[in-house]
Amino acid sequence: MNPSLFQFDGSKACKLKQLPTSISPSAVNKEKLAEKTLKNMQRMALLQEAFYADGREGLIILFQALDAAGKDSTIKNVMTSLNPQGVTVYNFKQPNSEELSHDYLWRVNRCLPRRGEIAIFNRSYYEDVLTVQLHDLYKSYRMAPRLLNQDKQDFFHKRYRQICNYEEYLYENSYRVVKIFLHVSKEKQKERFLERIDQPEKNWKFSQSDLKERARFDEYQQLLGQVITRTASPHSPWYVVPADRKWYTRYLVSCITVQALESCCHEYPTLSVPAKEQLQEYRLQLENEKG
Repeated sequence: MNPSLFQFDGSKACKLKQLPTSISPSAVNKEKLAEKTLKNMQRMALLQEAFYADGREGLIILFQALDAAGKDSTIKNVMTSLNPQGVTVYNFKQPNSEELSHDYLWRVNRCLPRRGEIAIFNRSYYEDVLTVQLHDLYKSYRMAPRLLNQDKQDFFHKRYRQICNYEEYLYENSYRVVKIFLHVSKEKQKERFLERIDQPEKNWKFSQSDLKERARFDEYQQLLGQVITRTASPHSPWYVVPADRKWYTRYLVSCITVQALESCCHEYPTLSVPAKEQLQEYRLQLENEKG
């Protein structure tokens, strides 16, 4: 499956209601896709090792989704093949008072990986143009009146521009940003919410706020389509991945991750001739050790 089928790079508008959230089991072989997912994960591990050794680029894989779309389980199951020494997962929750006293990109900028390493963002700065916009949370910000008194549309259109500029800045400083939206249907979300209520081991996952957000499901979808359209670019594309069937989601995310790592610099450093000669001397020393 070619990840480009699910890619938005700024060349077309994203209309989520027209995009699939699932795939018919008869259209693909679940067992074969599971095998391909495993092979992709093995490929990810090999690429990450070379990517880490190369050390010329940093990679950010960013996940956004509505509640119960499966972000946590996707990260857990697909990224498990990566070496934890070279990857960090950041879970961006509601900002605290310290974070709110800075600009909205501050806390994210502190989490940029070193070149050669991977950062996985479970939610991100996109919350600041999604939840913040839908619930008018920006009105409570401690910011100058010249900003808060402007038209709401202008306020967030400027943020779209700021985000695009930020991602371009990262790209021009040897980072790549890959953005994945897990596209879940309203019916599947309801099913998963009921599972969280019915299964005791999942009760902790359910919150009354989930129902409040669900009541605005259609509004979120419309806004998400706008955000994806306005912030997609060739160097920082969005991927809208069907999320109703987790095994299919995980396969596609593994494909996207492999493609991202293949696009990055992943060559093992080569030694100069003098350095190679020095290695042979070290080899002789080791072989001639006594005792």
